[in-house]
Order: sequence, then C-alpha cells, then structure tokens
Amino acid sequence: METDTAKLKQMLVDAITMMERAGIIDFNGHFSARLPGDRMLINSGRSVRSALTVDDIVTIDLDGNLIEGDAVPPMEFHIHAQTYRRRPDVNAVVHTHPYWSTLFSMAGQPVLPVIMQAAVLGPIPVFPKTASINTRPLGEELAECLGDNRVVMLKSHGAVAAGGDIVETFVLGVYLEETAQKQYMASRLGTVTVLDAEQVDTISRNLWKPHLLRKVWDYHYGKRG
Repeated sequence: METDTAKLKQMLVDAITMMERAGIIDFNGHFSARLPGDRMLINSGRSVRSALTVDDIVTIDLDGNLIEGDAVPPMEFHIHAQTYRRRPDVNAVVHTHPYWSTLFSMAGQPVLPVIMQAAVLGPIPVFPKTASINTRPLGEELAECLGDNRVVMLKSHGAVAAGGDIVETFVLGVYLEETAQKQYMASRLGTVTVLDAEQVDTISRNLWKPHLLRKVWDYHYGKRG
C-alpha cells in the first residue's frame, strides 16, 4: 500500500508539472487522487506548481483534515471532496485555470466538439457562480453541476475534470484546453464545423482507451525539462 501511495504522489507531481508547463494549471491549480477510507492525496495550498516535489503532496480526509504532511490543503479542496462523495466512479480530480477555455466561460460561449479529441469530453456544463469554491455548500453545488459528466467549466474562473484515474483526468484537462484554443482560432477564419452526435459517439468510443490516453500522458511527460 505504501508503494501504491508513493506512486500516486509521484504521478500527481508529474501531472501538475506537465499541466503547468502547458499553461493549464497556474499558481493556484490542484490535482487529487482518491485513497481508500475517504481520504485523498492533493498538492498543498502553498506548493509552488512550477517546482513541485512529492513533499508538496499531503493526505487529507474529505473534511479537509490533515492526515499526513506538514502543509494545509488548498482552500478549494471542497471541489475534490464533494466530487468524491457524489461520484464513486471518480478516483482523480483536477481543478485547472486554463487560458483558452476560461475565455469561453467569461464570454458565455460553449466549448464544442470541433476536433476529434473533444468527443471524449462529453457534455460540458458551466457552473454559473464566479467564486472560489472554498466552502462545502459551494463544493456540493459544483459537484451537482458536474453531475455524471467528465468536465465542468467554472464561469470566469477555470475548469474541473474528473476521471477514473490520474491519467484519464490529466487527458481530459489537456483535451479541454486544446479544443478551446482550436475552436477560438478557427472561429477567426469563419464558421467552425461541429461534430454531430453520431460522430461524437463513435469517436469517443474509439479514443477513450487506456493506451491512447497513456499516449497523451507520455507525450507531455517526454517534454518535461
């Protein structure tokens, strides 16, 4: 069990580092992994996302109580805790502050399935409150807004992705930002073609496979400095 936990800590460090390098997480993003017994691993609130180490990963319960580590969790741990409470299928959650997709939520425009990778995102609800999710009630509202979906956008704030493991969740965060950037750039040229429901269903089933998701992880891992 200690070996598994150590591996999860290192994967969280790698995921956050790669997202920071890609401009998807900034100085306030956080990524968590579920542990047995209503606990989670998460990077501490004071951790420097551009220079993260395993010592920055703390263990807390779903009420935010520190179990292991010497730093407090981020104020928005409620995002993770309430998602885990509502979604037993979710084992990793990331809250990102992405550049391109946040522009869409600021303007009240939806991020649409305009590239094949977007098909795996599914419907993308928008949490209508612009606020730090730093209380349990707000966390519960956000988890309800996410529902059974994989991604939710926070108006003028960022996004949250929830997956079965760290790799899935990482890829969802990457695909959301890639889709938003390409949608925005293409819209400057003219009308953007959106995949229809049948295309989304077929492409999603083809792309949502462990070895293809791992390929995205490995690509970004190889770019680390």
